[in-house]
Amino acid sequence: MAAHRAAKKNVIPTELTTRDRWVRRAADKRPLTTAGMAASSTDPRTWSTYKDATASTAGVGLGFVLSDEDDIVCLDLDHCLNPLTGRLAPWAAAILRDAGATYVEVSPSGDGLHVWGRADVRQGRRIRRPDGTAVEVYGTGRYIAMTGRRHGSSPSILADLSAVVSKLTAR
Repeated sequence: MAAHRAAKKNVIPTELTTRDRWVRRAADKRPLTTAGMAASSTDPRTWSTYKDATASTAGVGLGFVLSDEDDIVCLDLDHCLNPLTGRLAPWAAAILRDAGATYVEVSPSGDGLHVWGRADVRQGRRIRRPDGTAVEVYGTGRYIAMTGRRHGSSPSILADLSAVVSKLTAR
């Protein structure tokens, strides 16, 4: 029972928590080391383990660094979630449908989503939508603020998002 509770408590996928690419984050979104100094999304010397990052009290939360060491990517969907009703914008619902069973968490703002998975993304892109919202696609040289607030019943795994990324970047 204790193992079940522990697994349920930590919804962040093991593929992320086992990598030493964790930082803390300041209220203004700057990445910080566990000691509270400036961290860099391109300097591994400023990153730490998940355990050390969660034990630190620097800043206001956690962040995960995307690196070219692997194919972990994040799709950042801005202003797609009504924080009061939980209702998802139709364009974002379509992206989640295309993404399939993968880890999705609510962004720190409460009105965006971070869709985590795997794809080959070496050049990050911000795709502006006609309604003014944006989708950002990142795979390296960035850090993403983490909340651990799972969206809906998304699983704690990373799916292949190659097709979704191709569809988004083809526009």
